Amino acid sequence: MKARILYAEDDATLAFLTQENLEENGFEVHHCTDGEQAIAAFKSENFDLCVLDIMMPKFDGFEVATEIRKQNTEVPIIFLSAKTLKEDRIRGLKLGADDYLVKPFSIEELLLKLEVFLKRSGKTTSQESFEIFGDFRFNKENYEVVGPSGNTLLTEREAALLTLFLKNKNAVLKRETILVEIWGTNDYFLGRSLDVFVSRLRKIFQSDEKVKIENLHGIGFKFVVK
Repeated sequence: MKARILYAEDDATLAFLTQENLEENGFEVHHCTDGEQAIAAFKSENFDLCVLDIMMPKFDGFEVATEIRKQNTEVPIIFLSAKTLKEDRIRGLKLGADDYLVKPFSIEELLLKLEVFLKRSGKTTSQESFEIFGDFRFNKENYEVVGPSGNTLLTEREAALLTLFLKNKNAVLKRETILVEIWGTNDYFLGRSLDVFVSRLRKIFQSDEKVKIENLHGIGFKFVVK
């Protein structure tokens, strides 16, 4: 099942873009345009995460969080706000919020935080479709790698190779094993293609010293994640 997010935001443009990104990354999003709608939605439906703007009509994010905590003390709450005062951040955390992002925020940072909270609660997005390693996040469904330098869309074969590396983190993978798994045959000329794909993945991960693809001469590769 997809993780369900209660998302309360009255800025229509920001809400549209954020909801679109969250849904593209495997979340189910229930969007509310004011605090009253958000409280009513939480009382009538089940959610895995709550993402709340602070400045909203009818009830602000603090008031919504207070009502949520009366019913559920465990569901993660993240505040999104243009308010940068330390007092506001402290107030939010005292109300039981788990995190606080200041607008304008990075969608990649929000996604990473959501994944962390889901893992803590023993839940994940749809069918384990995401994997976090180092500074990167890999969406197995749309073949996208999200990292510090932006998003990179992989080809189907590159995505299959990265998936295989992630299944065998810090372990030796023989060249013939990779070729059979990805191409279905151990062929010398396909081995040249494998080297090209490995080089492309290395370029994507080169900004993070915690992620490396080591070449074991005459044997294969090791996908090292520290």
